[in-house]
Amino acid sequence: MKLIMMTPICLFTFNRLNETKQTIDALKKNFLAPESNLFIFSDGARNDKDLDKIEAVRKYLKSVTGFKTIKIIESNENKGLATSIINGVTEVLSEYENVIVLEDDLITSHNFLNYMNLALLFYQNDLNIQSISGYSLLLSDKSNEVNFQTRTFSWGWGTWKNRWNPNIFDKKRIKVAINSSPGILNKFKQKCGADMPKMLLDSLSGKNDSWYIRWTFDHFMNKHYAVFPSYSFVTNIGHNLDATHCKGINTYISKPVNQNKTEFNFPAFYPPHQQSNSEFLSYFSLKHKILIRIKLLKTQTGRKQIFKEVKMKMGL
Repeated sequence: MKLIMMTPICLFTFNRLNETKQTIDALKKNFLAPESNLFIFSDGARNDKDLDKIEAVRKYLKSVTGFKTIKIIESNENKGLATSIINGVTEVLSEYENVIVLEDDLITSHNFLNYMNLALLFYQNDLNIQSISGYSLLLSDKSNEVNFQTRTFSWGWGTWKNRWNPNIFDKKRIKVAINSSPGILNKFKQKCGADMPKMLLDSLSGKNDSWYIRWTFDHFMNKHYAVFPSYSFVTNIGHNLDATHCKGINTYISKPVNQNKTEFNFPAFYPPHQQSNSEFLSYFSLKHKILIRIKLLKTQTGRKQIFKEVKMKMGL
């Protein structure tokens, strides 16, 4: 496969300077960074406490180099993560045929952009596929370089103009779909994970600001799939008290990819094997989350993580 034009990158930032620097430093080290157009969206302050932090982030962003072009879009108001991503991706896809999306707490491998660009090119005409994930959970089946799942992931991903529409995220539309299809949430749970129905209902009621759950629900409703690599091109560094959504302990396990690999053998789409699907979904179960924490209790570092998480949840 020969790349004619690099896919533009959308990076969404807020008030975390340290994580933002690490994210951009890693992205700059990508082999294809000098040929890529980077769009950086900087969300506005929620309150006065955010102002200095956001100003520090924006000052740093103005010093960034290492890409073909860089465009910084600053918001005067706080849109929140969901609106920022929905509007930002829509804006970029009004000019381009596809897009790669990152948030400000993701460390990418040197070949992340190679994989994403090539995967977007290979699957561009296969309408079974709705998104490409750069992150991957650790699965035992590595017979192919990628696998397919209905549940997508938000830690470094890409899609195409003809698979994206702001209406996907319309809450009224989703409520109608749920109310007109008895049992749909149970099917959603079986297909995409035990945590999905509550996350979706919380999004619809405003208890969370997740665009991702509505994006996953659209994959499910349309019987579309996400492509996952066998090894992960992304590491999340955002599980801390300052995070908007990834607070607490990261219970997802992955294995880093060989960073020097730049060619990939993508298979044509095939329905995911039951074993692979079950193993993938097990990461989102309450049992898995409890087992991870039990293992952490066996080490001093792990006990400190548990203690911090408990304090956070108790509001201490």
